[in-house]
Amino acid sequence: MVIQFFLHVIVDFYLLVYRFADRFLGKRSSCPLGRRKSILLTGTFYSTNWIMNHLAPLAMSKQVKEIKIVCTFPIPETVGVEWIRIPRWAMKAFGETPSRLILFTIIALRCRPDIIGGFHLLVNGLHSIMLAKLLQRQSLYINGGGPREIIGGGYLGNRLFSKLRHPDDLLEKKLAQAVDSADLVVTMGHSVIDYFRGKSVATRMEVVPGGIDGTRYRVSRCEKMYDIIIVGRIVQVKRIDIYLRAIKKLSLDIPSIKAVVIGVGELLDEFKNLAIELGINDNVTFAGHQSDVISWLHKSKLFVLTSDSEGLSLALMEAMMCGLPAVVSDVGELGELVEDGVNGFLVASRDPNRFARKIQDSLTNAERLSKFSINARRAAMRFDIQATSKRWDKILRSPCLSINETEQQNIDLERPALGN
Repeated sequence: MVIQFFLHVIVDFYLLVYRFADRFLGKRSSCPLGRRKSILLTGTFYSTNWIMNHLAPLAMSKQVKEIKIVCTFPIPETVGVEWIRIPRWAMKAFGETPSRLILFTIIALRCRPDIIGGFHLLVNGLHSIMLAKLLQRQSLYINGGGPREIIGGGYLGNRLFSKLRHPDDLLEKKLAQAVDSADLVVTMGHSVIDYFRGKSVATRMEVVPGGIDGTRYRVSRCEKMYDIIIVGRIVQVKRIDIYLRAIKKLSLDIPSIKAVVIGVGELLDEFKNLAIELGINDNVTFAGHQSDVISWLHKSKLFVLTSDSEGLSLALMEAMMCGLPAVVSDVGELGELVEDGVNGFLVASRDPNRFARKIQDSLTNAERLSKFSINARRAAMRFDIQATSKRWDKILRSPCLSINETEQQNIDLERPALGN
């Protein structure tokens, strides 16, 4: 009960400050039409590929002047992006998240960017929405975790809020109100928007799942060392246990099957022990964190995701852009990229036997695997970095983030008439 009360206090504080600023500080500022925008962002990240697939196309947009990002995760040198590091002394004194948000606030006060944004609602999105309102700037909330970021009060999608243990409907309602306070919400897929609309969130929402560099992620004819590969954080939602049990089933018919797991996380040791218990230790390689994921994709035949929940997975995009067909859970936004029987298979239930069957159907039919590979690359190219950058051009064209493309077009049409 103490933890629950404390988490309510955190959300109530952000909502109260936002409402105070909304009432007494007046309207947010808008950026003059045609002027490129400065953006300040913050977030907690675990993968260079993940964050760069979001930052790079945004920085390339013709509507963006510069991006400053405050985070502890190292950001590769990128044109138009400035990585602001948190001093070690600050992290020791205040803790990682508080020190990051303090520095983020100081930078916002000093630089007064046009747009202030956060990746994930808790607590980066909440803080960005409140701070933008206080400074009369425009707020951007990038939802990378889907509905899990607010379901049950965020107990499924955040380390601090997971201490709730059980769903809190009132806290979920408050978080939905916070989402509705953002000027622009960017999601990884349409089902997230549908979910938020069902929670009475009326603010502007757009789908931008990230952009992949098609010149780097390309098809390779190198020798394949692994039959299947999975890439991601080793956490409960990824259901690596299903992946391993599917390998156990496959090994009965294909004793030489080789699989690899790329990633680290809190459950890594548990799943290594499970592989030993299942007797598939010789079939599975736990490769840990890899900075060069592309080379591992090139050495693999088939990409697999066994998750309970996913947005439009960037790891999936990268794999398919490298020509890997995919066998994935039929959850979230994965069906927007994987077309069942065309470039891979969608598995309706988290059943190791069903995954094993679809994986075996793919691996044992060379002609099908080749066709799937061509179609996988073609489908993934819709999310090439250039296409995503143009998407950001359209979204950011309006002086106000809360005005969508259609509304801005109507304003443009009316402008000459107003001038007569």
